[in-house]
Amino acid sequence: PQPPQSPSSPTDEANRTMTRQAVTLKDVPADAFIREYAAHLKKSGAIQLPAWHNLIKTATFKELSPYDEDWYYVRAASVARKIYLRPHTGLGALQKVYGAAGRNGVRPNHHMRSAGGHIRHILHDLEKIGVVAKEGKGRKITSEGQR
Repeated sequence: PQPPQSPSSPTDEANRTMTRQAVTLKDVPADAFIREYAAHLKKSGAIQLPAWHNLIKTATFKELSPYDEDWYYVRAASVARKIYLRPHTGLGALQKVYGAAGRNGVRPNHHMRSAGGHIRHILHDLEKIGVVAKEGKGRKITSEGQR
């Protein structure tokens, strides 16, 4: 008696392992991409930290500045990802994305926008290194930024 054959032949198995599917940013989990790209930005030295990076809050409704010393690189990686996923995104849209519920004491919470200065500075930094470019009213990822 011969052992039962699997429905796929050995050649089908070999062809499946040899082919490689393209991977886009949408296929990668957001947290993994942002973590790795932030480490790349820091290691490459392409983006210099501004002098005020440890003094500011990221929004008016926040009480403290970020605890992570690398928050600027993480936010830059996140901004680059957001612009890749949705081209022609401007500063106002990014402020809405990074906003959160502002507390109003005993009154109901309402969504508030993030501060715009650090996002604008990050966009300028990403333009300098050639990752994003202005187009129309927003920005888009360049071919260099898609690599």
